[in-house]
Amino acid sequence: MIIGFDAKRAFVNRAGLGNYSRDVIRSLQDLYPENKYVLFSTENPYGLVEEKYCENLIMPPAGSSKIAQARWRSMHLGKFIEQQGIDIFHGLSNELPRDINKTKAVKVVTIHDLIFLKFPQLYKYFDRKIYDYKFRYACEKSDRIIATSSQTKKDIMEFYGISDKKIDVLYQTCNPKFAQKISDDETNNLPDHYLLSFGTIEKRKNTHRILEAVHEHNIDIDIVMVGRKTEYFDEIKAYADSHGLSSRLHVYERLGNADLPAIYQMADIFIYPSMYEGFGIPILEAFFSGTPVITNSNGSTGEIAGNAAFTINAPHKDNLAEAIKYLLDNEEERKKLVQRGYERSKRFDRKLITEELMTFYSKL
Repeated sequence: MIIGFDAKRAFVNRAGLGNYSRDVIRSLQDLYPENKYVLFSTENPYGLVEEKYCENLIMPPAGSSKIAQARWRSMHLGKFIEQQGIDIFHGLSNELPRDINKTKAVKVVTIHDLIFLKFPQLYKYFDRKIYDYKFRYACEKSDRIIATSSQTKKDIMEFYGISDKKIDVLYQTCNPKFAQKISDDETNNLPDHYLLSFGTIEKRKNTHRILEAVHEHNIDIDIVMVGRKTEYFDEIKAYADSHGLSSRLHVYERLGNADLPAIYQMADIFIYPSMYEGFGIPILEAFFSGTPVITNSNGSTGEIAGNAAFTINAPHKDNLAEAIKYLLDNEEERKKLVQRGYERSKRFDRKLITEELMTFYSKL
């Protein structure tokens, strides 16, 4: 087969959509090299995607403006999809090009979440309209839709009226580096004990609840946050400054996967109190790293975590503090969660997840 990907996010997004895209591209080429994989991207590949995975990379003409690049990706890929003889074209990040129907390729799109429709107040009006326009078009024009969780499948059916028969739930995996034990010399700059939060530092992630829980319930431990800062971070910093937490708050904004396993593995607890997710890949990263997890029981985070995490309903400072204290005071319970996390991680094993995706392609 010749499989084409809208791979832009693999080259520009460090988390979320980028991680999913990179894992798909790497895993398929490593485990099923008999197929040809063609990557379409507007961005220079060097950095986030290793050069060996970019052998068949198609980009717009050199010197194209940003506007011309965007139009190339959104409006004119059909010509290049035909030229490459693509059998299956897979939009890895919620989108399909506008001229996709002019091609003979089978059309697949992965929809990661519809959070902008579920919580519109968290998004700017113009952004919501653009997302809705692109996502709805992709769902309607695709031959098959991949949802990254059962919760996302339900949301697609609810908001876009798509038949359940058109949607397949295919989970994702995470970088296998998280399962590799780190050495002591990789942990020198970390606190001895800390709670870990990972993901874009935005309101939806509920990160401020961790600071409130630690302060109002007198929990003596550091907090490490890893993720891109948004305006919401100003609220977090102001709270830390005014409540004597500044010296215990450590924020890392731009880290690669080479640094993350150490940060996960040395954490006492990984906390993911997000209001809503389409999947929740940091939960997997914590499971593979052998770190106990606290997360929301609702939606996809509860679905992905199963019984392997300490789940709480609609996390707020009080029940979050109770969960943190309980786990910090009970080493045996933390060990049980680590073991359950290890067992749960098998469901998201790279080989299994990639085999499921290849079976899906083969049926098409």
